[in-house]
Amino acid sequence: MVIFFGGGQSAFAQNATIDELIVTNSSTDLLLFLTVNNAFTKQMEEGIKNGIPVTFSFYVNLERKRSTWVNQELVSLKFDHTLTYDTLKEEYSIVRSELPGQTFRTKSLFEAKKNMAQLNGLTIVPLKSLMPEAGYLLKVKARLAEKTLPLYFHHVIPFLSLWDFETAWYTVEFRY
Repeated sequence: MVIFFGGGQSAFAQNATIDELIVTNSSTDLLLFLTVNNAFTKQMEEGIKNGIPVTFSFYVNLERKRSTWVNQELVSLKFDHTLTYDTLKEEYSIVRSELPGQTFRTKSLFEAKKNMAQLNGLTIVPLKSLMPEAGYLLKVKARLAEKTLPLYFHHVIPFLSLWDFETAWYTVEFRY
């Protein structure tokens, strides 16, 4: 069994960090849990309430460490979470690419932000793909997707830079 708990590091822009980083396993798969903190500014919240969608991208890379060769990349994943607000229903919707066909809906901005900024039990790779006693590096990063705003908003909204965030790469080293 693999279990790792990670703390936060400082990041860029508005100090978004990845916290509560846990790498563990089920009976068949390597799993990832994480939370992005400080990902939302007041300006982003206002933009969302005014109908501007927000997309966070999560990047996950898994490498097997090698002492005499370059590390072997086993997995390179990218997942998007998109948050929209329906002003008529007064409801937030989150579509997560790692959960196709499932949309999370809530009336609470707090719950929407919480679900937007988390990966819960994301399957990274089947355990049978890992070599026993080998060393591994799991790298994760989150960022606000570049194309969140429609093209014409990039010129109209002067505080667009206040929306920017990208965490540092967080690396977990473990043996299986």
